[in-house]
Amino acid sequence: MEKEDLSKLRIDKSAKAFQPVKRRRTLLWVFIGAVVLVAGFFYFSGILAPAVSVEVVTVSDLYPSQVLSQLNASGYIVAGRKAAVASKITARLIELTVEEGSRVKEGQVIARLENEDTLAARDQAEANLKLARANLESAKAQLDEATKTYLRYKQLVAGGYVARSAYDTAQAAYERAQAGVAAAEASIRASTAALESVKVALNYTLIRAPFDAVVLTKDADVGDIITPLGAAANAKAAVVTIADMSSLQVEADVSETNLGVVKVGQPCEIQLDALPDSRFRGVVHMIVPTADRTKATIMVKVRFVDKDPRILPEMRAKVSFLSRPVKQEEEKPRTVVNPAAVVTNDGKSRVFVVQEGKVKVMPVTLGPPLGDMVEVLNGVKSGDRVVVKPSKRLKDGSRIKIAEK
Repeated sequence: MEKEDLSKLRIDKSAKAFQPVKRRRTLLWVFIGAVVLVAGFFYFSGILAPAVSVEVVTVSDLYPSQVLSQLNASGYIVAGRKAAVASKITARLIELTVEEGSRVKEGQVIARLENEDTLAARDQAEANLKLARANLESAKAQLDEATKTYLRYKQLVAGGYVARSAYDTAQAAYERAQAGVAAAEASIRASTAALESVKVALNYTLIRAPFDAVVLTKDADVGDIITPLGAAANAKAAVVTIADMSSLQVEADVSETNLGVVKVGQPCEIQLDALPDSRFRGVVHMIVPTADRTKATIMVKVRFVDKDPRILPEMRAKVSFLSRPVKQEEEKPRTVVNPAAVVTNDGKSRVFVVQEGKVKVMPVTLGPPLGDMVEVLNGVKSGDRVVVKPSKRLKDGSRIKIAEK
């Protein structure tokens, strides 16, 4: 094999030899430029921009009355008129016609007690009254006969036709007949009184509602012994407990230091824990003239202006003492937002709504201010989160991170 002549090897430095290298460099610069353009696009569009740290607030509902509130207090609903209905006699309960929640009218029979002995006493009293009336009729008949005899003998003795002794006998019989009639009449009165007494005792076996009310609790069952004192182990003093629902009021504890804010007749707004979405009008009914030394509070009674069947005794309530009555158009809640969350440009108001780690610019229509807040008529709803004091770096679609407080 012939040896190759290495001296003949040469590098071709012509333009044709360097052409592939230049092409690769050009493509590399084009690629780099494209990457820079795409990165710039994503950066300035906010996709690759660093997340902006922001503080957020929540759009909420605000009642106009909250702006009028001068003082808040808590308490419980109680009935101004409440009664534990019992009996004046001791007897066994044989019938109960109501249960919890039943509405009763004044005078309505709600329970019956065992009354066989009272019924027997009534029958005896009625019989005694009939006997007394019969005796009266007999006495009147005897008086009528004795009167005629007496008058006849009176004429005869005056004419000397009969002896004086016969006249005296007729006169005595007449007076005895008069006394007999008086005694019979007194017996009737006594029998009538005895019958009335038995009727009253019989009426005591019927337990009636003392006023229009609702049954709160059933304190006894059929078969229980009902007694006014309830001293026996198995005896009950009350059958049911009732309350007049029209007399419901809130008993709230007000601090002694804030008593100067409260006055009788002052308008109030009542909110119940059981009905958080409802507000009820109230007015200060009474400031109880004594203090609780253990709590340094004074009880204030607030009555309801409007009645509602959902309001029940012993519900927990919050009372706002207002500076003036709430107008009809102020009874509904308003959607409000912190004014610092609103950006106004060219007469148009906008807010930055937080949505899945980004913000969305949302135009809003504002209403009048409500205290430290401003009403939002449309654009956002209660519960939306918006950026407060938004920086100029924010724009539609910007990524954010919520700063921890």
